[in-house]
Amino acid sequence: MGKSRRTVQIVILLLILVLGGYAITTSVSGSNGKPKEGDKAPSFELLGLDGQVHTSEEYKGKAMVINFWGTWCEPCVKEMPALQAQADKWKDQGVQFIGINAGEDQMTVDNFVRQVGVDFPIMLDRDKTSIRDYGISPMPTTFFVSNTGKISTIHIGQLDLDTLDAQISQLAKQP
Repeated sequence: MGKSRRTVQIVILLLILVLGGYAITTSVSGSNGKPKEGDKAPSFELLGLDGQVHTSEEYKGKAMVINFWGTWCEPCVKEMPALQAQADKWKDQGVQFIGINAGEDQMTVDNFVRQVGVDFPIMLDRDKTSIRDYGISPMPTTFFVSNTGKISTIHIGQLDLDTLDAQISQLAKQP
């Protein structure tokens, strides 16, 4: 009886050591699944406010500004006019703006978008799959993606008009 108990204790100890080693290794190496600058942007397939399902493939070959936001997020709300102004400025130059809402219902998002006057595509991430895939925390977070699909810059926090313009100018210059 004592021998089998000792065996169980050794197996549990080994399991703890293996899992601990894995946790430390992934923490140190930074492979937490979050995309970083230079990585290929994760793909998405989301319902748009237009009622159609949209995928990242639709925007292949275009530079993208992908903004993750929520109506409950004050900095998100404050930056939305700047995003719309830049979307208007850059739309004829191959830069596509995409807003991905963090899990809110369609009516709430639709009312907000109409009230603010946003007309670039807004997607609904109801189950927060894209939020997880992009490793979003906190919001707002904006990804600047080159026309080759690589992440050029990740901006965490509220963007102002000048910062947006500078980031997009850099993005538009990339081959």
